Amino acid sequence: MLYFSLQNNQHRVSFEQAVVQGLAPDKGLYFPDHIPTLEKDLVDSLDNYDDFDIAYRAIHPFTGDEIPMAKLQQIIHDTLNFPFPLHPVQKDIYTLELFHGPTLAFKDVGARFMAGCLGYFRRNDARPVTVLVATSGDTGGAVAYGFHHVPGVRVVILYPSGKVSTLQEKQLTTLNGNITALEIQGTFDDCQRMVKTAFLDQELQQHSLLTSANSINVARWLPQMFYYLLAAKQVKVMGADPNIVFSVPSGNFGNICAGVMAAAMGLSVKHFVASTNVNDTVPRFMLNGQYDPRPATPTLSNAMDVADPSNFVRILQLFAHSLPELQQKMSSYSYTDQQTVAAMEQVWNEQHYMLDPHGAVGYLGLQQYLQNNPGKATGIFLETAHPVKFADTAPKDLQKAITIPDRVQNLYKLQKQAVLLPAEYGALKEWMMQH
Repeated sequence: MLYFSLQNNQHRVSFEQAVVQGLAPDKGLYFPDHIPTLEKDLVDSLDNYDDFDIAYRAIHPFTGDEIPMAKLQQIIHDTLNFPFPLHPVQKDIYTLELFHGPTLAFKDVGARFMAGCLGYFRRNDARPVTVLVATSGDTGGAVAYGFHHVPGVRVVILYPSGKVSTLQEKQLTTLNGNITALEIQGTFDDCQRMVKTAFLDQELQQHSLLTSANSINVARWLPQMFYYLLAAKQVKVMGADPNIVFSVPSGNFGNICAGVMAAAMGLSVKHFVASTNVNDTVPRFMLNGQYDPRPATPTLSNAMDVADPSNFVRILQLFAHSLPELQQKMSSYSYTDQQTVAAMEQVWNEQHYMLDPHGAVGYLGLQQYLQNNPGKATGIFLETAHPVKFADTAPKDLQKAITIPDRVQNLYKLQKQAVLLPAEYGALKEWMMQH
């Protein structure tokens, strides 16, 4: 499998090159040169395969022979060594809990898979590689934990000051060792812009071998297909309606893009819903075909405070840039903080299930789609982070009911260590050149 730049389809690289480079030299995102097809028996009989085998069969076409079979299987085992349960919320509506990993967020999967791939690719290279990543909340912690103590790799994480939760900040600023947190006085979009600029800076590239662990990196993006396959397997085991509607809380759009890729490969999915907060660039695009990013607005669902989602161009590529075809397969709705809080309180009071703000947005999107499109379906919304990660901003009447897992109790006691920088690329480059 080769990967081409979405800015220039003549520029093609191997899987290893795409992982190590992160972003193409022309600033384009890498995309596979063809869409593989899942084996019919796998799609028809997911319940006959274990989770690791499903994941291997899905991802192997993208890695080809660049990672030996045994090594790829080991990476998958290390990546999926925690559960991904479907939890019933209402009749025919389930949440897929993706927060049972080490940092209590869905991004543990992509971060751990990429760490395994990069560790393998760098095994014989004496040059250290710097993983440079921007985070709107959960990516930073997942990448920090995924790459902590990986030999030959240092991690530099940019996060927007005051715009991540207390626990999110603790997770990415307390590991130390080969992990450095840069607290940027700006928004996530500023952080992402600074990271993208760094990858185009030839002088910095000569100083440091850089790669990215944002979902722009194919090794972060593609393994998120596993969620949709494992959810479909559970639907089949339960004997629920096979017409699945997935509602995905969407910020940078890597997660839902992976789901669309799984569907393009042959997984049967009735419809996707891209549920956003008031940062509604994509919902507006879906209405009028005009891609018009506006400045990001801070919200309770802070990991989705993204005005210019990088991965949306990959979704457009999957639909050959045809808006009518995209509209047939995907809907997109946006919600305010007030609507988000109301959903959290309603689901807790009526179902005694605790949502985090991102899951609440996914729940709202699913409800809206099902109301607009009545008929047989199994609705699944993705709960992408444990509610404890947002305990300090949750509604007051819910805060006391949020459980605090043992693994995070001690984090609150640790001292934050971060470098404060202005939201200017020059400041980042100066720091990188000195360290």
